[in-house]
Amino acid sequence: MTHHRTVTLILALSGLMLSACASGSPARPKTGRQVVLDRLAAADGTPYSAAIRAVTQSGSERLQLVVGRINLNAPLTGRTTDKTQQYTEDVVITRQKVYRRASGSHGTWQQFPASAAKGGIPIDRLPRYAHLVLDHGGSVHRGGEPVRVSARLAPEDVESVDRTVGRNLSPATAIDTDVWIDKEGRVVRVRQAVHFASGPDMRSTLTLTGFKSTVAVSAPAAR
Repeated sequence: MTHHRTVTLILALSGLMLSACASGSPARPKTGRQVVLDRLAAADGTPYSAAIRAVTQSGSERLQLVVGRINLNAPLTGRTTDKTQQYTEDVVITRQKVYRRASGSHGTWQQFPASAAKGGIPIDRLPRYAHLVLDHGGSVHRGGEPVRVSARLAPEDVESVDRTVGRNLSPATAIDTDVWIDKEGRVVRVRQAVHFASGPDMRSTLTLTGFKSTVAVSAPAAR
């Protein structure tokens, strides 16, 4: 009887020691992929606005510069200034239409479908775009903040996130894409190197800063 109790006590103590060792052991570090997934999953889905700066280049030549403020986590709306070598225009983006006219003028606004606001980056679907990059062999770079994910995409890959943007990129043979995600799970920067079968590559960089509540946007007056 004494021997049986001694064995039982030893087993019980061994269990306690194993439990203590397990509870005190360090947690396995998260993979880069899991860090990105956790950030995206924890992001606040409330609509907000951000200052936008988007630059498109071919070689050392800047083709387009867009600056302004847009609303995100909602249908894409906002106000920007679009500058190229040929023109500088004020742009108002509503849910239904895009309005453009020469900056500083008081003429009639030109009207376009809302899809005209989209280029080669799905601005209003950035979390889905980050998932796309991650799911296409995305490499996670954790050397600093925000975390960067990079992968090579094809136009049809982008089309799975946004049909219009994918079709805008359809002449490309490949798109080398980098996406930066901050600690709040927001996509704060996107960089694309767009390659073509012939002709120089194009580079696009989208940067989002100054996050705050949404801004009201309505169609501009006729004059």
